[in-house]
Amino acid sequence: MRMPLWTLLIPAVALPLAGFALAMPPGPVLALLCALLLCAAVLASVHHAEVVAHRVGEPFGTLILAISVTVIEVALIVSMMLAGGSDKSGLARDTIFSAIMIVCNGAVGLCVIAGGLKHHVQSFRLEGATSALAALIVMATLSLVLPVFTTSVPGPDFYSTSQLAFAAVASLALWAVFVFVQTVRHRDYFLPPADLGDEGVHAAPPSAGLAWASFGLLVVSLLAVIGLAKTLSPTIERVVASAGLPPTVIGIVIAMLVLAPETWAAVRAARSDRLQTSLNLALGSALASIGLTIPAVAILSIALDRPLRLGLTPKDLVLLALTFAVGAITLGTGRTNVLQGAVHLLIFAAFVFLAIVP
Repeated sequence: MRMPLWTLLIPAVALPLAGFALAMPPGPVLALLCALLLCAAVLASVHHAEVVAHRVGEPFGTLILAISVTVIEVALIVSMMLAGGSDKSGLARDTIFSAIMIVCNGAVGLCVIAGGLKHHVQSFRLEGATSALAALIVMATLSLVLPVFTTSVPGPDFYSTSQLAFAAVASLALWAVFVFVQTVRHRDYFLPPADLGDEGVHAAPPSAGLAWASFGLLVVSLLAVIGLAKTLSPTIERVVASAGLPPTVIGIVIAMLVLAPETWAAVRAARSDRLQTSLNLALGSALASIGLTIPAVAILSIALDRPLRLGLTPKDLVLLALTFAVGAITLGTGRTNVLQGAVHLLIFAAFVFLAIVP
């Protein structure tokens, strides 16, 4: 296997451009160039993630991509919260909720439709998918739903310091248990059904040197994606404000930019009849988003005495409940078809539309 030249050049160009754009306000031409390179960096990151995944095997490959993207997502959220002060108290909530809706409806819907159109019916391991969904429901409820109903702090949507610390520790602990189950104790639950005990279905894996090179370029590509996204965030905020859209739209756009590499990789896997890999990417990224983001923003909130708004609005609570109810049905049979994908995409469309027109 050889590394395509474009996958080497794009990260080498995109990251310095992101640093240059961060140092000075980008004009229209520079913003357009950043947007184009952002799309290219997403494609490069997906390529390098697939090379690494092919070398280390499932589910380690998808886990590497999910953790890499989420760690840099956390850094982006924390930096924007520090820069924005109390005005950004709901940014973490909006981004996490958007990530859940994008992953569980947008990404899953696209994967099921893309795979269903080509392969009609696809199968996956019930044990792995339902375990991931159960953990995601608990973590999302603890982080985004319960703050609406607690009474220790006057007013809705906020946790007290002790409650926030508990939610952070519980989210991180449950995510760590999930990763242990996924990679050690019950790794077979997260392997594609057709691949169990059949290593011959794959092409020869890349060499160790090529895999390490791709891993390094994956990190560079993801840094470029986040840097370019942060560069474009003031432009996004201005566009959202000038259009008269709610501030929550900013969190949706940020989540879409950050999750673009994982979503594209998941769709490619579904087209290759590897729906289990797609679900590992989608559900794993949602779990990592909560399990790593909530502890990070909780530490920031407690250490700097910054307000942290976590509770969802009634509209978002309904959408979250609908997503988990439909997700349980979709993942409850071990087989999918295009109708299930269309249902998830409709929920995602409703989420985006109601965010713009609340």
